[in-house]
Amino acid sequence: MAQEPLLEVSHLSVTFATENGPLPAVRDVSFRLSAGETLALVGESGSGKSVASLALMRLVPPAPRVSLGGSAHFCAADGSRHDLLALAPDAMRRLRGNEISMIFQEPMTSLNPVHRIGEQIAEAIIFHQGASHRAALARAGELLEKVGIPDAHRRLSAFPHHLSGGMRQRVMIAMALACTPRVLIADEPTTALDVTVQAQILELLKELQHANGMAVVFITHNLGVVAEIADRVMVMYAGLIVEEGAMVPVMTRPRMPYTRGLLHSVPRIDPETLGSAPLTAIPGTVPDPLHLPPGCAFAPRCAHAEPACAAAPPPLEPAGEGRLVRCRRWRALAEAPA
Repeated sequence: MAQEPLLEVSHLSVTFATENGPLPAVRDVSFRLSAGETLALVGESGSGKSVASLALMRLVPPAPRVSLGGSAHFCAADGSRHDLLALAPDAMRRLRGNEISMIFQEPMTSLNPVHRIGEQIAEAIIFHQGASHRAALARAGELLEKVGIPDAHRRLSAFPHHLSGGMRQRVMIAMALACTPRVLIADEPTTALDVTVQAQILELLKELQHANGMAVVFITHNLGVVAEIADRVMVMYAGLIVEEGAMVPVMTRPRMPYTRGLLHSVPRIDPETLGSAPLTAIPGTVPDPLHLPPGCAFAPRCAHAEPACAAAPPPLEPAGEGRLVRCRRWRALAEAPA
């Protein structure tokens, strides 16, 4: 019997109301996330990754400023299922930060500058788990130790401005993990950390997944991290999924030209060509969501585009090895070297 997913997102769309008309930031995104699984969400800035995650957490402005479409069914610890996009605000607050949590991209603006670090971590533990203030602070100190902050219990009384950017990022990770969530959305969680601490955090996430069956949506630009932590990869471009599948085939045999471009943009250390091989870049920029091309959104930047690509948007279709690809020419490109 197939395991029921912890999170099942169907046809998620996020549209912002602007003075120049509706802006579609996320378009028809669907995926399933099982216990203990890590789904990496990759793409350039402006592709819709963070907006999709904020919509799932119900942290985007309410209608009419932002319109949400589709559904996001979440399986709670008691076995009940809830559509995160349709929950009443009070019900969503009971889940958010408790059973589904998020590590935000920018710790400078996510931490409250007038409250001590310990109080900010303890707040969620007190609210969701009914712990005493003393017990919640003790738990906060343990979490800071786990994320690699030295002299953790003394740091509980520090304010955010007392800490470096990397330490603030670790505080945000501790806050997100405080209630041992079933689903964790991690938006660039290791960007401000050095490689040693990054490895510690990734190992901590793996330990929590093994112990508690936590599922992770990992948003990142770092394809090296994707190769280390992800079970599946979902590539987004201009608000759409353009390729999805298991980590190994997507990272080694990409079918979508955009995925290939991302992989070729990664600097490689090869002693034979060091200093002589140019760094490949994807030409152009992500299109303006208010003025999307009529066909494939990537066609204006794609070296493999043909007239049909610009005429109508391609569907997201099966492309072998359990993956999905949004490209008219994936069959021809599958035979070419990546």
